[in-house]
Amino acid sequence: MELFDKLTILGYAAKFDAACTSSGVDRPGEAGKLGNAVSCGICHSFAADGRCISLLKVLLTNHCIYDCQYCVNRRSNDTRRAAFTPRELADLTIAFYRRNYIEGLFLSSGVVRSPDYTCELMIRTLELLRGEYRFGGYIHAKAIPGADSALLARLGLLCDRMSVNIEMPSQQSLHLFAPDKSKHSILGPMGYISGRIQESRADLVQYRSAPAFAPAGQSTQMIIGATPDSDFQIMTLSEALYRRYGLKRVFYSAYLPVGTNRLLPTAAPPLLREHRLYQADWLLRFYGFQAGELLDAAHPDLNPYLDPKCGWAVAHLEQFPIEVNTAPYERLLRVPGIGVRSAKRIVAARRMGSLGFPDLKKAGVVLKRAQYFLTCRGKMLEGLRIKGDSVLRALLSENSAARLPAEQAPEQLSLFSPAIPKTQNPKEAFPWLAPTESRPSGT
Repeated sequence: MELFDKLTILGYAAKFDAACTSSGVDRPGEAGKLGNAVSCGICHSFAADGRCISLLKVLLTNHCIYDCQYCVNRRSNDTRRAAFTPRELADLTIAFYRRNYIEGLFLSSGVVRSPDYTCELMIRTLELLRGEYRFGGYIHAKAIPGADSALLARLGLLCDRMSVNIEMPSQQSLHLFAPDKSKHSILGPMGYISGRIQESRADLVQYRSAPAFAPAGQSTQMIIGATPDSDFQIMTLSEALYRRYGLKRVFYSAYLPVGTNRLLPTAAPPLLREHRLYQADWLLRFYGFQAGELLDAAHPDLNPYLDPKCGWAVAHLEQFPIEVNTAPYERLLRVPGIGVRSAKRIVAARRMGSLGFPDLKKAGVVLKRAQYFLTCRGKMLEGLRIKGDSVLRALLSENSAARLPAEQAPEQLSLFSPAIPKTQNPKEAFPWLAPTESRPSGT
């Protein structure tokens, strides 16, 4: 099989791994080494200045001994199979990097032969990149559940971030759709990686030249919409993972109908649900909220028409309005329309004098939402009248597009749109993949 055919198959197979994230690592270029890593963004993310940072996201192989019903690469699925050798993938990564197509590598794999054998292939690939090619760019590696801890230790010393996909939000769902996997096989490596990261950080405090183990931390991914698990169950699990394992991110991936099991849904869940889960996750990580404050057994799912922060504020109007000039930072963070940066600006600015509503706008506060929950110098915004459920109606009006019928809603672009136009020949887009004798000189 030609290299481009392998890339087509394994690049498509890797799209089901959600990894739109920043690298979390700053590593300057060094003499004698190739590449560097920046924390502003990796994996088709957008940096703070608007730049799109790209990552080669690919599987080592889509051969798999497991039969997870929600996975397109399951052994029972009739799909084209391919596999890179460690040398092929290392050469491909460097070739893409030298042509400025990518700035890093996201490497995952199906489980071929055994978890240990697969992990060894991944280690060999990264050893070629880090050792032979002296590649200093960002690398995100998926840890293989069930692999020996000694192999995970070697893998963690070669990559910047590691992740173990928890996949299903509950043990019952995992047992039903992935009988070859278990809760222990996933949480075991996750706990080991977390412990090694803490040890590595402690060593770096004492020894500057100590090797760093997964310096950008670890993450995981959950598939939502494939099972009847509620948003409350999902957010409670995420909160526990952040607290126990110190994860950098939990990714929520809306289920794509690739399975044939009759218990799996035939349609994908609305992407708006995925969006609301990310918003709620942000509140857990940066705003001091707990899952039990946003959801409970009586209200197990997030409101599709209101973002979680607005939903919480409307349900707790007895705590508002708050006075901007005296409220502590933690309470400011709970006001819709006030983010982390604007809250810090408010705290810093009010030391110089009392603030009014024009000052809040300059600080970056979204007054369209915040005006219902704030007072400045003891007064609400002039001309604002709050009667009955007017606050709820006003906040809902900002999300009117979400309430449109499906046929009237604006079209949503696919996250996985092909990078190469269909009318363009792939061999023309990547001429260096042609046979050696036909490559342009200098490549």
